[in-house]
Amino acid sequence: MTGTAPLARSVDGGREREPVPAWARAPADALARAARGACGVVVALRRGDERAVVPYGTTAYGGPEPVTAATRFEIGSLTKCFTALLLAEEAVRGEIGYGDPLGRFLPPGILPAERGGPITLLHLATHTSGLPRLPPGLLAEAAGVWFANPYARFSGDDLLRSLARTRPGSAPGERVRYSNFGVGLLGHLLTRAVPGGPAYGALLAERVLGPLGLRSTGDDPLLPQATGYWHGRPRPPWRIPGLPGAGSLRSTGPDLLALLDALADAAAEADPGNDPDGRRSGVRGSDGRGSGVLGAALADTVRPRLALRGGTRRLALVWNIRVRPEGPVYHHSGGTRGFTAFAGFAPRHRTAVVALANTTPAADQRFLQGAYNTLITLHRG
Repeated sequence: MTGTAPLARSVDGGREREPVPAWARAPADALARAARGACGVVVALRRGDERAVVPYGTTAYGGPEPVTAATRFEIGSLTKCFTALLLAEEAVRGEIGYGDPLGRFLPPGILPAERGGPITLLHLATHTSGLPRLPPGLLAEAAGVWFANPYARFSGDDLLRSLARTRPGSAPGERVRYSNFGVGLLGHLLTRAVPGGPAYGALLAERVLGPLGLRSTGDDPLLPQATGYWHGRPRPPWRIPGLPGAGSLRSTGPDLLALLDALADAAAEADPGNDPDGRRSGVRGSDGRGSGVLGAALADTVRPRLALRGGTRRLALVWNIRVRPEGPVYHHSGGTRGFTAFAGFAPRHRTAVVALANTTPAADQRFLQGAYNTLITLHRG
């Protein structure tokens, strides 16, 4: 939205497309107001057995098409959460191991200089690889397109050339350093581990998106989506060919809420303390995602891997965890040049928040912080 005026909720014949429960109306409206610069917002909420998906505004400034629950938004680094689940899925199948070093997948001439030991897949998934935030050479490739598509000219071959000349900033496992480079490399390696080397998007669709029923999620920039804005200027669809596992996906509020439901179910099943009433959200259906390979992968994804300084923060596979008296809270955010996204869930009380806006992340983080605060408020119940 512009300024602080509320966005119009999507309507159909003068009526809201989906009735908004009273408990969801105030938090959803507050998040829409916090999305400064956006003309389109979707807020999806879960509170126990109740859910709400609330769309606001239009898919483009001045455009007639209203945002609906089916509108696709770029989700940026939320893609990393899907890459983490794909990693766990391949690990459950026995195709890879979390402790596998890069050298299992890449020839010696491509490997970065070793510092204190080999980098493993788990290091990449927990931001402890020592790799920098961005690959060497990417900034040069981005000249002229930095404010539109900074990754568009950076290919998979560029990724491997960059890796060969990278000098890690720390020994693997020594410290957490957020890295688009690291998780993008992880996505690349996961495709190499599968016979035929399918593209990242195709492999994810086969192993994760299809089984979970996330039909509106994918990495095709040519499919219809909301228009993204950077300081009021429309941005072209996001492209990240060399690092798709770090930020290539588009999704919808309902799809992301379904992912959070599945992860929360897995966390509750793995730790009975996260489901004190002995009830889960019941979203798993009959496709086997609650058991077998994908069910085990969901549980593995949410298992805490690292305890960070301060005593209240943990890392799972990509997911941030905040340990609170009322139970753990999982969260992650994402952004592209034209979109901002948040996803978080609290398995103990079966609450979740998805917040999507078609504007670049703001410096004050008001929209993202508001989404996190909404999750905490719902969590406290």
